Amino acid sequence: MTLRRLPENIVNQIAAGEVVERPASAVKELVENAIDAGATKIDVVMREGGRTLITVTDNGRGMNAAELELCFERHATSKLPDDDLVHIQNLGFRGEAIPSIASVSRMTITSRNDGDENAWTLSVEGGRKGTLEPVGAPQGTRVEVRDIFFATPARLKFLKTVRSEFGAALDVIRRLAMAYPAIAFTLADEKRVALRVNSAQGDMFEAWLDRLGAIMGRDFADNSIKIDAERDGVKLSGYAGVPTFNRGNATMQFMFVNGRPVRDKLFTGAVRGAYMDLLARDRHPLLALFLDVPADHVDVNVHPAKAEVRFRDAGGVRGLIVGGLRHALAEQGHRASSTISGQALGAFQAQSMPLPFQSRVQNADHGQWREGAGGGMTHGLADQAYAYQAPLSSPGQPQAPGSPLSPEQHGQVQELQAYPLGAARSQLHETYIVSQTTSGLILVDQHAAHERLVMERMKKQLAEKDVARQILLLPEVVELDEVAANRIAERAEELSEMGLVLEPFGIGAIVVRETPAMLGECNIKGLVQDLADDLGELDTALALKDRLDDVCATMACHGSVRAGRRLNIDEMNALLREMEVTPHSGQCNHGRPTYVELQLSDIEKLFGRR
Repeated sequence: MTLRRLPENIVNQIAAGEVVERPASAVKELVENAIDAGATKIDVVMREGGRTLITVTDNGRGMNAAELELCFERHATSKLPDDDLVHIQNLGFRGEAIPSIASVSRMTITSRNDGDENAWTLSVEGGRKGTLEPVGAPQGTRVEVRDIFFATPARLKFLKTVRSEFGAALDVIRRLAMAYPAIAFTLADEKRVALRVNSAQGDMFEAWLDRLGAIMGRDFADNSIKIDAERDGVKLSGYAGVPTFNRGNATMQFMFVNGRPVRDKLFTGAVRGAYMDLLARDRHPLLALFLDVPADHVDVNVHPAKAEVRFRDAGGVRGLIVGGLRHALAEQGHRASSTISGQALGAFQAQSMPLPFQSRVQNADHGQWREGAGGGMTHGLADQAYAYQAPLSSPGQPQAPGSPLSPEQHGQVQELQAYPLGAARSQLHETYIVSQTTSGLILVDQHAAHERLVMERMKKQLAEKDVARQILLLPEVVELDEVAANRIAERAEELSEMGLVLEPFGIGAIVVRETPAMLGECNIKGLVQDLADDLGELDTALALKDRLDDVCATMACHGSVRAGRRLNIDEMNALLREMEVTPHSGQCNHGRPTYVELQLSDIEKLFGRR
């Protein structure tokens, strides 16, 4: 075969294969052009998932007649004023997308520049350009793409269902709408408007939160924290959900680099690292992060559709993301997701329960008891119920349950109620602490809460290289399978730095001589077995200090106050006070909430008092 130059239409079709994979790709390119044109309102309409029609209308700067003709030529652009491919300040090149899309569809562009008396329209069918004509139209640009891939029908076979293709375009618009809250977006099909967001007002963070709430849900706006960090000229901004507000997949994690939505492995790994000791491995936080990087520190042209980027200092960017997220999360202290209380209230149902008896009422005239309708309660139980509801006992007699506190106790409760987690009042099922605040009540899972407190104490001691140990009076021998025992023995030196001193004890056994003092009386056998399982899942090449959070979480779980242990009021209050000053105490080591707060106003609604 001899070397030859391909025809222009084939070149454009090859380029289209790189840039336009599906209708959503065309939508992305055209909407990015509208954003670069300074539009404040962008409307997108699709028919049959974009197969038959895609229209993108904006109110941006528009093009004059000469620019409209030139925009269909390959590599014609207004976005490289100084021919510098490094300092790119926009989303894309008009000359890349428009000729590529026009080569595989029937495209018409109508555009009016602010200085022109009328608009101009030009059509291209399968790469063949039509005649430029003047028309009447408002300022801005309207692009119509009909019968996409009609010139390359084989590509149509690879498109998915109408719903899937429209869903892909919806995802594209949502991401761009998050990055540009000052722009109003709509996306509609033949049946409905799937997305409509108005231009957000206020400063950048307020606008972001308003837009993110509109797209990711109001719950996200209520359960997210502000991220604002900077290092070496790289700025990280946005919002991240508190750990207890999580999902089973990572579809609600969004990353933007210089206003460009990207999907990057570095970002995914950094987020997982930041939430490592706050969430279980199968749970994922919700967040939207915006990274501003100097243009010469990032390459946005490593992917045909610019879906990936390459950083000059990838390690520094990862460190900024991990550090920025961890710092913001630590500042939240004991905060947990507000949706948890809503879910708890939703579990309550007002019920009218049929009772086996009606209360017996004393006849004032005859001094007799009269049985109510449906009476089925024995006289003994009825007497006990009546006695419980009777007035308080006279002086010198025992008080009935629920009697008021002494003035001194009442003053102490009033004082403690002012704390964020309130004053402990009771313990339910020897597992849950009931606390009273000035505005409602709080229900605390004592095991989950103490688990987090122990873990944070352990991490602090390890950072200070001052882990207190307790020597076991009788060393504990733990039998394991031979592989697990060897795995533990190999890490004995590293474990000793964490306060757990052990050594091999024959084949398939380990003897534990010292444990971290903060664990108290713990299940040593269960602890060693769980550590052996964890070490089996970890990369053997990694030092334990690199997986410090995993190991600390396992130890903390065995050293915390267990469910079923009775606590007195002082112990409960001490637990609440420590939670208030401990970072991340709103969730346990697995990402589950440690407490639920119920506002008094919401409780009153349950009983129809509001």
